[in-house]
Amino acid sequence: MPDSTDTVGFLVADVARLMRRAFQARLEGSSLTYAQARALVWLAREQGLRQVDLAEQLEIQPITLARLVDQLAEAGLVERRADPADRRAYRLFLTPAAAPRVAEIRAIGDAIRDEALAGLGAKDAAQTVAGLHRMRDALSAPRRAGARQPVREV
Repeated sequence: MPDSTDTVGFLVADVARLMRRAFQARLEGSSLTYAQARALVWLAREQGLRQVDLAEQLEIQPITLARLVDQLAEAGLVERRADPADRRAYRLFLTPAAAPRVAEIRAIGDAIRDEALAGLGAKDAAQTVAGLHRMRDALSAPRRAGARQPVREV
């Protein structure tokens, strides 16, 4: 029987932790924190997110995100705009000054991805990424539908 740390969940968590650690190490000396970098990447993917939705995506409390956005706005990287559909809410947008920072973040991410996949051939790397996409999609579908799925060890 395989060690419980060899299950898919543990392996994915370990790889994510190690990639996060490598990313943070490469950010050292930058004015950006890891949390700020994550927020910028999400906003680059989806401009105009409401603050509460970005907090959910980052899995942090809205008050924590508000402080994070304050820092990014102060740095001139993000701007809040009133939500036309909800006067209590703000939508977040990157400023033009954020573009080089997002490019820097993506370059770091690309380097870490290449390092992580270095031991795999091109075909295996593509299959690994495709498999992770399918896993994410499979786990996202029940969540969107609000269905509870039985838990089983993999």
